[in-house]
Amino acid sequence: MRRKVLSTSLMILLLGTTILGCSSGDSKTGDAEKGTPSGSTEATTYPIQTDKTLTYWGEINGNLIGVKNSHSEIPFFQKWQEKTGVPLKFTAPPTGQVRESFNVMLASGDLPDMLEYNFIGDFPGGPEKAINDGYILKLNDLIDQYAPNLKKYLQDNPDIDKMVKTDSGSYYVFPFIRGDEYLRVFQGPIIRKDWLDELGLPVPETIDEWTTTLRAFKEKKGASAPFSVVSKPRFFNDSGNGAFLGAFGVNRGFYQEDGQVKFGPAEEGFKEYLTLFQEWYKEGLIDKNISTADTKSVDGNLASGATGASVGNAGGGIGKWQPLVEANDPDAVLVAAPYPVLNKGDIPKFGQLNQGYASEGTVAITTAAKDPELAVRMLDYGYSEEGHMFFNFGEEGVSYNLEGDYPKFTDLLLKNPDKLAPAQAISLYARSSYNGPFVQDKRYAEQFFALQTQRDAIDVWKNTQAAKYNLPSITPTPEESSEYATIMNDINTLVDEMTIKIILGNEPVDQFESYVAKMKSLHLDRAIEIQTAALERYNNR
Repeated sequence: MRRKVLSTSLMILLLGTTILGCSSGDSKTGDAEKGTPSGSTEATTYPIQTDKTLTYWGEINGNLIGVKNSHSEIPFFQKWQEKTGVPLKFTAPPTGQVRESFNVMLASGDLPDMLEYNFIGDFPGGPEKAINDGYILKLNDLIDQYAPNLKKYLQDNPDIDKMVKTDSGSYYVFPFIRGDEYLRVFQGPIIRKDWLDELGLPVPETIDEWTTTLRAFKEKKGASAPFSVVSKPRFFNDSGNGAFLGAFGVNRGFYQEDGQVKFGPAEEGFKEYLTLFQEWYKEGLIDKNISTADTKSVDGNLASGATGASVGNAGGGIGKWQPLVEANDPDAVLVAAPYPVLNKGDIPKFGQLNQGYASEGTVAITTAAKDPELAVRMLDYGYSEEGHMFFNFGEEGVSYNLEGDYPKFTDLLLKNPDKLAPAQAISLYARSSYNGPFVQDKRYAEQFFALQTQRDAIDVWKNTQAAKYNLPSITPTPEESSEYATIMNDINTLVDEMTIKIILGNEPVDQFESYVAKMKSLHLDRAIEIQTAALERYNNR
């Protein structure tokens, strides 16, 4: 069935229906050797005049769970249809069941026109396999002909262009792009500055300073869980103790160094990290429930004063926790601490740093699409000048006003009359607080981070060498994918087991070598080989 739909879609593309429109600007000629779209492009006048309704599948953002029940009730999605002129019929998977619902939908063969999904992170075999299996369209010709706004952006930003296509040069989604470095860093260590001042301590930078600080929190502030982090769904994860790994020269997964791909948990630095955290746990410097701590328990620890340091986001960490700690202690102040190092003055090797292209919130056009050209023209709106303002700030006069040329959110968003948090209110009227088919604008974040401590945090956390060592968004080939997934599922399970047992003191640190041997028996070297080949292909895009 899918093959038949695919053939029909390709026939439509080959016939090439012409839609007349007024140009909103000159389009550039692409560089065929670099794989960017080239040739003449038809501009679109919005709203588009059409009597067709397109179908759209995607989850409702978590900020709006309990606020709105469906896309059709959300002002942003109502206005998006009005501005583009394209009516949409939405289907949303149940909260927390995106992947399961997606798989059921694929098995049924009943595909919508557009799919909002993470094809790099959540589709086995990656986007190239999704194209080859006949689920989604390769978009090169469609973008080239009918998406002048996205086409121009990719031509003007070759680094992003390299990220948003496959190794073979296939464009497969309308991408979510973080349009400024400021938007790519948002997470790191967070600490009670008022406690530090009271104790005469500086914001800790080195591992030794962190040990001194956590001891003081325990002994002089009565903190029963001086350091606490969310440990689920995986004990060893980005929002937890992975922030301290970089001090020992490794990270939580694969990275590149001196031309080689390495796996952090198999390197000697990981043993040093386990040694530190085992000592901290034994001394009572870490939450005794570290292996099971969830968001609710960490929030409670911070609010009660049981915890004085954690790891979190500028928005969902400092922004959420500051009022919680203030309610118990009016003088409480949370600030960012830099990613730890071993030696004073060193620049942290690793830290949270996302790519300019994020594979979440991207939108593919399926092979079942009734009118792929119309879907492309509609999605291209998000990359236009008008669409950029709409996706990031909503509707002028309602959710923002221009002060000079600066779009300022209104009180409807920042001081919502229904007591919605800014993240919730912004999500009602715009998409800048999460993701979608558009280029995110840093001016949203400058206002979203209402506290000076949040804005300062970004500057503190971005001072790392992560860009040098992190791997880009590489993907195994469809053939490699299942093999790689099997290997890493087993290895990640083993890493979780090793981390928990050693930190809790259930096994000695000396067991680390036996775990590394087990990783190798589970074909870690083959996984590294696959990652190395994928990195080479990415570099050759």
